Parts: sequence; C-alpha cells; structure tokens
Amino acid sequence: MTNNIQKWQLNDGNYIPSLGFGTYQLKGNEGATAIEAAINSGYRLLDSAYNYENEGVVGEGIRRSSVPREELVVTSKLPGRYHRYEDAVKTIQESLYRTNLNYYDIYLIHWPNPSQDLYVEAWQALIDAKKWGLIRSIGVCNFLPEHLKRLKEETGVVPAINQIELHPFFNQEEQRKVNDSYNIITQAWSPLYRAKDISDNQILKGIADKYDKSVPQVILRWHYQLGNIAIPKSANPNRQLENKAIFDFKLNEADMMTINGLTQENGRMNDQDPAVYEEY
Repeated sequence: MTNNIQKWQLNDGNYIPSLGFGTYQLKGNEGATAIEAAINSGYRLLDSAYNYENEGVVGEGIRRSSVPREELVVTSKLPGRYHRYEDAVKTIQESLYRTNLNYYDIYLIHWPNPSQDLYVEAWQALIDAKKWGLIRSIGVCNFLPEHLKRLKEETGVVPAINQIELHPFFNQEEQRKVNDSYNIITQAWSPLYRAKDISDNQILKGIADKYDKSVPQVILRWHYQLGNIAIPKSANPNRQLENKAIFDFKLNEADMMTINGLTQENGRMNDQDPAVYEEY
C-alpha cells in the first residue's frame, strides 16, 4: 500500500515519520497480527517500551510484514528501575534481544523519576549506546523543562524527541515551546485521550462533521498541524487505515484555535505529573 506519511528531520539528522503506530497492550499472536497489519497498511514508525512487555511481539510483527526492516523506525523505552548506567546498558541490550533486532531507531528514557535523581546517568548510557551502534536516535519521555536543561548542561547532548501526554484536553503549549527551543520533536502519547470520551465531545463532533471526517481524524490532523507526532493505537485494520487518512484535508486556523481551547489545567488522564510521578 502506498505510504503517504511525510517524514520530519530530527536534530541529529535522522528522519522520523510524522505519524506513528502505538503498540501499548498489543501482545501475543493477536498483537503481532495487529502490528503486521499496521505495517502493511503504511505505518513505518512503531512505538513500544520495555515496560509494555511486548517488544518480542513487535519483532514478530516486523518479521511477518512485507516491509524491509530498514524502512521501519522502531522505538522502545528504558524503564525507571534501570536508570543506573550499567543497568541501562544491559536493558538496552535486552530490549534488542527481545525484538531480535540489531538496533533500535529510537530509544527513550520513559520517565525522569526525579526523586531517584539518576536520569542523567541513564542519559549517558543512551549516548554511549548510540555511539556503539545499538541506537540511531535517542530521546526522552515526560521530561519537564528543568530536566531537559540539566541534560544539556551536564552532557552537552540534547534529546531528539520528548514524548509527552498530549491531547486536546491537555495541549501542553508551554512544554511544546520549550521542546521547540531545543529543536526537540514533540511526540504525543494518548493523542486521542480516551477514545469514547473524546468522540462524544460535541465541539469536536461539529468540527468533524464540517470536514466530513471522524473525530479521531480531526484530532490527529490537529496534532500534525501543531508539529506533534501522534502515535495512535488500534488492533482494528480498518481503524488503522482511518487514523492514517489525515493528509487530504487541513483544519483552518479558527478550528485549530477551538480545539486548543479545550485544554484544561488539570487535563492529565491519570494525574501522572513528571515532577513527582515514579515509574517502576
């Protein structure tokens, strides 16, 4: 199938698709089948994590697909319990063994876990793993401005990506501005919030009707026009195709502002504030 997803350049010179496929909770044969379908329908960016416990399924989906490995951008993430340097290095290697891949295109620190105060040590492990050829691009998730500043000051290396919770009810405008100031690409996790809740929103339904699109398509287009890389997840092949069909229309400025206006100060889905949240 023809792939019409534009690629954007990261600050390290590598390229990443402007829309990806999330794999959270996709496991077993059903998960591998869903990932295979996503790849064959045109997705080239796959997002996983050590703590999703499905890196093996991602590897299996890749092997089943009809797309060569070098055309894919595969992501995984370092869990909070392995931030110490030696632990982080071994975990990156273990992640690769699970997928049976020779390298990751992108590897991210999943959460800063600031009370542990080891995220700079973990970052150094990612820097070195990149030098060794285990990773092509390195980045972070859920890092606040002070965390990004410290990485730059103490290592001289700025992340290529910062993956954060981002959806119409929590648009992270200030964090996105900070990411932009470092030339860091913003990725959005939970880009569609809770699918049912957001699909029932009357404001979003009105905009979707105007463009003859679904609410998820409008939201994913909103992400794209903001410069965010969204990584929606679906095991349904038809929904996978629908989520990808966002490049044949454009939201006008008024509708972009209306969607931005839905944001809430306490809009996080599960109150996971990176300033205090600790990931295992």
